[in-house]
Amino acid sequence: MLVVVTAAACGSDDATEHADGRQVSGTVTVFAAASLTETFGELGKQFEAAHPGVEVVYSFGASSALAQQIIQGAPADVFASAAPKNMQQVRDKGEVATAPVTFVRNRLQIAVPKGNPGRITGLTDFGKTEPKFALCAEQVPCGAAAAKVFETAGITPQPDTREQDVKAVLTKVTLGEVDAALVYRTDVEAAGDKVEGMAFPESAAAINDYPVAPLAHAPNATAAAAFVDFVTSEKAKPVFVAAGFDTP
Repeated sequence: MLVVVTAAACGSDDATEHADGRQVSGTVTVFAAASLTETFGELGKQFEAAHPGVEVVYSFGASSALAQQIIQGAPADVFASAAPKNMQQVRDKGEVATAPVTFVRNRLQIAVPKGNPGRITGLTDFGKTEPKFALCAEQVPCGAAAAKVFETAGITPQPDTREQDVKAVLTKVTLGEVDAALVYRTDVEAAGDKVEGMAFPESAAAINDYPVAPLAHAPNATAAAAFVDFVTSEKAKPVFVAAGFDTP
């Protein structure tokens, strides 16, 4: 499931200049991991403010699904993945214009509804048949990270549901449909007081690197390069740190 978000453009229709002297204008379409929804939303506004007349359009979803869409010819300018594996799939098909750059890192936390009604105490609870648990599907980055965590801990998880991206998993928690889930630390932060987060030591075994790159068949290659430069710049780091990401 994809969530398409348009960040409203501001200013005039005049093009602005990229660092290499090329003019930045038009629309830049960014395919990004669901866990980047809040941070990229904020950075999109900043990017538009820095480049009047430019519009940022997002498609957020599971990195694995986004990678397949790019490979199949979906028009996009930038890909930001929650795992190197999915970026490499796109790169292997010749769809990446320049070498991907790791711009943030993320790790899992246990998320429980406010008040912890299921009385979850830690990762070992995921090996029980009750209460109810949710995980990401194994083919998406948050699911692959969870699998590595459980392998490290020697736990066979007993999820009641597996969802196609981390936001869908988090929704199960916020609605009280499950008693606990594994999501990224940044998603716990984004949920505010709707959920409570629990750190656990095994999360260190499955830290996800997030690479970003402009795409080889980008309809707006100049804006793609400028956007990647922006999200990998020092200006972007405070937004990521505030959201709970680690930066390289």
